[in-house]
Amino acid sequence: MNLVKTLSAFAFLISSSFVAADISRDKDLNIEKILSDIPVAWGMDYLSDNVLLISQRDGHLYQFHQDTKRLHEITGLPVDILVQGQGGLFDVKRSPDYEKTGWIYLSYAKDVDDEGATSLARAKIENNTLTHWQELLVTQSRTGNDVHYGGRITFDGNGHIFLSVGERGERPNAQNLMTHAGTILRLNMDGTAPADNPFIGKNEALPEIWSYGHRNPQGLFYNQQTQQLWEIEHGPRGGDEINLIEAGKNYGWPEISYGKEYWAPLSVGHGTHEEGMEQPIKTYIPSIAPSSLIQYQGTLFPEWRGKLIIGALSLQHLNIVSLNDKNEATDEQRLLNTLSSRIRNVIETPDGALLISSDSGDIYRISPKTE
Repeated sequence: MNLVKTLSAFAFLISSSFVAADISRDKDLNIEKILSDIPVAWGMDYLSDNVLLISQRDGHLYQFHQDTKRLHEITGLPVDILVQGQGGLFDVKRSPDYEKTGWIYLSYAKDVDDEGATSLARAKIENNTLTHWQELLVTQSRTGNDVHYGGRITFDGNGHIFLSVGERGERPNAQNLMTHAGTILRLNMDGTAPADNPFIGKNEALPEIWSYGHRNPQGLFYNQQTQQLWEIEHGPRGGDEINLIEAGKNYGWPEISYGKEYWAPLSVGHGTHEEGMEQPIKTYIPSIAPSSLIQYQGTLFPEWRGKLIIGALSLQHLNIVSLNDKNEATDEQRLLNTLSSRIRNVIETPDGALLISSDSGDIYRISPKTE
């Protein structure tokens, strides 16, 4: 791909007309392809209203200028990103204090003696090049398995960053507090462990751990208004889970699961319930292979405010999950089936539209049709 790529023109639809009240089908949406040829755009975030950061799993990072329709590759990524199997460059997020510090945060699979470890770094962008690269944390999760890295990033707005880490295809990791594999981590912005983390001072636990018992969490979103951390993770054969994450809690994998073994129609672990282990908010049987999750905060889709929006890989759709005041899942819509694409990531744009990436290499802006 060229360093600078001029794309065909597109127009965002801007209207002050009333939005259709019932969005239940794809025909109720404006689905605009804004970018192509970015296979597995794993992470996306806005640097400004018109500048989009895009991380590609094969180890490329881009800035897309929506006003000029130009794509610029950002150079300077380290050479030790392990692009193999499910590994590669994962999420990219602008720091909450970006205007002051210029930091962006990236997660990736780091090559450590030919083994992969989910890792976190930060850097600045100057003239389309990464500078001031700081490797903040190489998690204790390295293995020769090239699966279940996790890798999603979210911020709480109070000086902390959350990072998801998969159990790396080794199930016992998720119940072992002496590894980062199978956990959600809570870190200070410099990668150190906060003093109020739940396992600080415990001899048999790593201080960065916030929650554990996870399989492969690829959706992670912190709602700064409600101060709640939402997560979605891949189950085995069925048993994908939406979880509301709390400090120090055990989310059960692989001791309990709603999924089945790959090799036989048998339950994983000891069934679906066990004392001291959390129950999911919602499960998916069969699996949808969830890739990403946000809780909608905008006004462009007023009927979606507070709902969870989830990208699905295997069933190739966008899930809109309704919650009641007890954070129970009460209803679900499935949209964008007409794209027939694995939805890799979903984010909210500055004006409240949705931006989704597909494994087919396309990025779409989703907005409501107007009357």
